[in-house]
Amino acid sequence: MAKIHQTFVCQSCGAVYNRWRGRCEACNGWNTIVEEAPSAPGQSGPAATRPSRNRGRVFPLEGLTGEAKEAPRIPSGIGELDRVTGGGFVRGSVILLGGDPGIGKSTLLMQASAAMAGTGERVAYISGEEAVGQVRLRAERLGLSALPVQLAAETNVEDIVETLSQGRPPALAIIDSIQTMWTETVESAPGTVTQVRSSAQALIRFAKTTGTAVILVGHVTKDGQIAGPRVVEHMVDAVASFEGDQGHHFRILRAVKNRFGPTDEIGVFEMTDAGLSEVPNPSALFLAGRDHQAAGTAVFAGMEGTRPLLVEIQALVAPSSLGMPRRAVVGWDPNRLSMVLAVLEAHGGIRLGSHDVYLNVAGGLRITEPAADLAVAAALVSSLSGAVLPPETVYFGEIGLSGAIRPVAQAGSRLKEAQKLGFAKALIPQGRGEGEKALSVETLRHIADLVAGISAGAPRKGSGQRARQQARYADEEM
Repeated sequence: MAKIHQTFVCQSCGAVYNRWRGRCEACNGWNTIVEEAPSAPGQSGPAATRPSRNRGRVFPLEGLTGEAKEAPRIPSGIGELDRVTGGGFVRGSVILLGGDPGIGKSTLLMQASAAMAGTGERVAYISGEEAVGQVRLRAERLGLSALPVQLAAETNVEDIVETLSQGRPPALAIIDSIQTMWTETVESAPGTVTQVRSSAQALIRFAKTTGTAVILVGHVTKDGQIAGPRVVEHMVDAVASFEGDQGHHFRILRAVKNRFGPTDEIGVFEMTDAGLSEVPNPSALFLAGRDHQAAGTAVFAGMEGTRPLLVEIQALVAPSSLGMPRRAVVGWDPNRLSMVLAVLEAHGGIRLGSHDVYLNVAGGLRITEPAADLAVAAALVSSLSGAVLPPETVYFGEIGLSGAIRPVAQAGSRLKEAQKLGFAKALIPQGRGEGEKALSVETLRHIADLVAGISAGAPRKGSGQRARQQARYADEEM
């Protein structure tokens, strides 16, 4: 009788071991390795779920030349969702959607499924976490209960595939969520790496053979990454992340991967009592309620995919009594902030070693591009010196370790968006684009030019105690 070998699989990265370990050597995760029983004696892992063949079949090979057609798409009925997907759902594609609990993933998918069902398409919503009654209550709250969306509460993948294969294939099938699905070909608990991988593979095979667009909802970890094996992200055609802060009513749908469209594209939504509503002009929404007389704020003209976006960068620099001053960042890369602080000290003459630094991107948006360096530096210098930056000015540019301000891409689109929202001036790197009409452009070469320009407007003799205190800090540190 063949011996059954034990298999231990990391639930974070999918690494396989022959014995239990406290820490995974692949992803350095602690207590993530769980024993999983192989499906057949002498086999373990993905090979145990598929039969072996002695010989393969011969298939034809083709050249690079030939007629190439654009993939047919199905509009979702939601403009911001179509922007992120590249114009709509591609038939036979699989999208993995992740997001924090309660962020609005089910609400967005319910609205999208109802909009598609209203055009006559067959749409199926399979819930593995909620009962049919709970999904109906959400549809009633959104005013979508009259639309012909097919609902079911099921977790067996074989039953789901067989049911959806009956009659006309659905144009869209939503699986909420992939962590609750299980397949009979794998002897593991739902949510394990093997089950998630095998279930996703079966649903992807169904999508490719029938032309149904499938959306897989995925849980996220504490770090914001989609839970489960990373191999699932490589198997699907697109990966989208639904982001937002519970304290803000803005929601950002961000495309991380897309085989049929641009990546890093975003869609902006606003959470209301009637569900998620599209935001056609997100720049005006992010800048609403801005304090024009506060020091330490700067407007950054950024790019999210093909969309220019203006957001407010807020900085607070305060003297610290701690031996190691605090560095707190919300919405930006903390390592990038450390680099900007080091450049300001080394090449800008700004001493921040004894100050706490707090940085925030207003509105709950997360910025990843290095073009925000100049706006961050301007906000930091403004907060330290007490000088209020001109409210009609925008900033963008990358700061190098030498203090030089480097050009960034798509400067023209950034300037055009700033001019459309009524801004009159822009501080940008040298040699990048010309300003729009009625928009004055000032170019900067070095970080010292920025510091000198802001310091010239710092209050020296204020009329109040706060102004005198800010002037004293500026005189001592600059």
